[in-house]
Amino acid sequence: MTQKAHLHPTDLRGFSRLAIDATIGLTRLVENMHHNISRTPGPVGRHSKAPTTGITGMVYRTIQGTTRLVGSGIDALLGQLIPLLDRQPAASSAAREALLAALNGVLGDHLEASANPLAIPMQMRHKGRPLAMTAAGLASEFPAARGRILLLVHGLCMNDLQWRRNGHDHGGALAQACGHTPLYLHYNSGRHVSCNGQDLDRLLETLMAAWPVPIEELAIVGHSMGGLVARSACHSGAKAGHAWLARLRRMVFLGTPHLGAPLERGGHWIDVILGVSPYTAALTRLGKIRSAGITDLRHGSILDEDWDHGNRYAHGRAPRLVPLPADVLCHAAGATLAKAPGKVADSLLGDGLVPLKSALGDGTARRGSLDIPVSQRWIGHGMNHMDLLDNAALYEQLRRWLC
Repeated sequence: MTQKAHLHPTDLRGFSRLAIDATIGLTRLVENMHHNISRTPGPVGRHSKAPTTGITGMVYRTIQGTTRLVGSGIDALLGQLIPLLDRQPAASSAAREALLAALNGVLGDHLEASANPLAIPMQMRHKGRPLAMTAAGLASEFPAARGRILLLVHGLCMNDLQWRRNGHDHGGALAQACGHTPLYLHYNSGRHVSCNGQDLDRLLETLMAAWPVPIEELAIVGHSMGGLVARSACHSGAKAGHAWLARLRRMVFLGTPHLGAPLERGGHWIDVILGVSPYTAALTRLGKIRSAGITDLRHGSILDEDWDHGNRYAHGRAPRLVPLPADVLCHAAGATLAKAPGKVADSLLGDGLVPLKSALGDGTARRGSLDIPVSQRWIGHGMNHMDLLDNAALYEQLRRWLC
C-alpha cells in the first residue's frame, strides 16, 4: 500500500509563513485599537487607522520588525532543508487534503497573493491524482477514454475527494450508469469565483484539445460554490469564443447559492456594526480575514465587475443574475431542513446554508431569475446542505437527468 502523509515538508514552510503573517496582523490590530482608545473620541463611525507614535509606536515597530526578521530566517532555513526532505514525497492523506481545502476556503486569496506553498493550484483530478493535461498524459491515464465527460466541481472549503460521502460518490456512480468518464476539479475556493471561472474556462479548452478521443458531450455537476464557478466559466468561455462550450450539454447545480447566502450577508453586517465605534473598528479586520471567495457568496457574484470596484467588503446592491448559457440544459437541486413542503419553512430554513429560492435561481424582478423550469428542478425535504452529496433519491434524479 502507498503510504499517505498527513504533512508534507513543504507544508512546514507554508504554515511557518502563515504564522508570521498572523503575528504581524494581530500586532497591527492591537496597535490600532490602542491608538483609538488612547485618542480623543471622534464622531460615531469615524476612527483612525494611523499607527501609534512615540515610545508606544517604537515598541510595536520593534515587535513587527523582529517577527519579520525571525520569519525570514526560518523561511530561508526551511528553503534549504525541504529539497533534502522532499525528494520522494508521500501521497497526500485525506485528512491533509481536507485541512488544506478548508484553509484555502477561508484564506485562499491571501495564500495565493503571498505565494504560500499551501495555496491549492487549480487542476483536474482522477481518483485523487492530478492529471497531466497533455495528449500523452491523458492517453496514458485513460487508455479506454470515452467521448462523454462528467466534470464534478466541489464547493467552498472542500476538495475533490469529498464527493465521496458515506460510501457514495455521485461521479463514480453516474459514470457506471451513464457511460461518462468522471473528472474532478480541485481548486482554491478562497479566490474570487470569477478568477476560478476564468481558469476553469482555460483548463476546459486545454482538455478539449488534449483529450484522447473527440469529446461528444460534456456535463458539469457543481455543488454549492462549484455551480457558481461553472457558470462563471461558461460566461468566460462565451466571451472568448472557446470551443469547449459547444460540447457542454447539461449542467446540474446542487445547493448552489445563485442569489447568495445569508450567512455571508450576516458577516458583512457584523463588520458594519463593529465599524460604528472607534473602539471596536479594529476588530473588523478579523472579519475581513475571510477570503474573496466567501465574500462573493454574499450575492452569488460570478463576474469581475461584481467586485473590482476597489472594496469587496463595501455595502452594495446585488448585481443582476447572469443568464444561464444558451443551448445548455440546466437543472437545479435544492434542499430544506423542513420535513414537509411549506413556503414559510422553506424560505426561512433552506438547507442550513443556502435558501431554497437561491438554490433554484428564483430571483426578483430587479435581480432577474435563472428561469429553470419546474420539470428541471428537484427539492429534498428534511435534508441539509451536505446531504446533497449522497442522498439516494437525488442520485436517482441525477441519473434520469444525465443518462
